[in-house]
Amino acid sequence: MNKSFQMPRVPRKHGAGFSLVELLVTMVIASILFAIAVPSYQSYLRQSRRTEAKSALLDLASLEERYFSINNAYTSVPSNLGYNGATVPPAFNVGNGFYQISVLNVIPATAPTALIPGGIPASYSITAVPVPGGLQVADTTCTSFTLTSGGVQSATPAANSTSCWQQ
Repeated sequence: MNKSFQMPRVPRKHGAGFSLVELLVTMVIASILFAIAVPSYQSYLRQSRRTEAKSALLDLASLEERYFSINNAYTSVPSNLGYNGATVPPAFNVGNGFYQISVLNVIPATAPTALIPGGIPASYSITAVPVPGGLQVADTTCTSFTLTSGGVQSATPAANSTSCWQQ
């Protein structure tokens, strides 16, 4: 006579919501993802703004070269390059307004002399710096970009100069 004793089954109540532990675990996971995603997103934004500045420098350099091919001199006047001279000062914002571009050190060509037998070729230097008070000022990895008529690309800080132009 083997009698097995069985406990009577009690019907379970199914809750309609989440437990406090489940909510806390969800909050922890969400905050970890948020802590990882936001800095990455900001890094990508900075890189896209840098790309915008570099593109503007290269565009302005091509306009300078076109101007030089016609006038045999470079210019620091934006209206000579096709920009609206009435609304654009010598240093002007480009793209979405995160960088300010200026043409610096426009040097006219100098004919050869006894002291300078080869003469001095005409040259220019174009620089993009973050707009003061703008969001890009916080970018300390690649602060500003410079492009010269000789094709030399540099950036500040100098330690990141090459990598800034390759990003």
